Amino acid sequence: MDYTIAKDSVTVQINKRHLPRFNMSLQICVLASGSSGNCTYVGSDHAAILIDMGISARETSRRLEQIGADLNAIQAVCITHEHHDHTCGLGALQRKHKIPAYANAGTLEALMQQDPKASGLPWTVFQNGAPFQIGDLSIEPFSVPHDAFDPVGFIVRAGDAKVGIVTDMGIATELIRTRLKGCRMLVLESNHDEQLVKDSSRPWHLKQRILSRQGHLSNGNAAEMLTEIAGTELQQVFLAHISDQCNRHDLALGETISALSRAGLGHIKVSLTFADRISEIWRG
Repeated sequence: MDYTIAKDSVTVQINKRHLPRFNMSLQICVLASGSSGNCTYVGSDHAAILIDMGISARETSRRLEQIGADLNAIQAVCITHEHHDHTCGLGALQRKHKIPAYANAGTLEALMQQDPKASGLPWTVFQNGAPFQIGDLSIEPFSVPHDAFDPVGFIVRAGDAKVGIVTDMGIATELIRTRLKGCRMLVLESNHDEQLVKDSSRPWHLKQRILSRQGHLSNGNAAEMLTEIAGTELQQVFLAHISDQCNRHDLALGETISALSRAGLGHIKVSLTFADRISEIWRG
């Protein structure tokens, strides 16, 4: 199997000309978010990556063009976990466009079980808690509770800018809260309204999965966590992975804005993400 180990906080494939410098800019756009597919663009002065690849390469290219980015300029795809809505476009992207993927050992093992051909594709294996470098981006994976082999969220830094991207988590653990403190921008799961889940026609076992500690974060739990971790640095929050059956955009947005307002954090902008179109662009 062809893969590289990311270690000592710097991937061995790093170009030394692209080491971090102070006051770099970041550009982030959620290209797709939801149970049908997830993909987030992160760009800086000298790097461009995707977090997850849950839509086709063709659709990814089309949505990148809408923000003035180019699929051929993407240097890596960082995978949070192996579920289909985060990886279904990955194989074609690697084979056709030769873009390397980054994942931890548990996620890579799960992907190889799903598709044995994945073992022949270019991989870099990272360790949870150990930052690695892609261009001028420092990326730190951290563990999250979800029903996957070894799911993670990511902290991404460029110079003095710090952002957090974390979805698909059943509860907001102390580790997650600690990692997300001090971020300028967050992409955060606000998956469902608990009452809508309970009232839905979904099978009981699926309801239990969604509401469990290894499932998805509710609107209320997401809003509560935000009020506890938000500081003066936090400028904007993107609510992600919003269920199309057990949530509504107005419910997720309203509950989050109300909680932040009650906590005296009304300066934080709250934005939505979508399954069928791109989000607005955050620059910082």
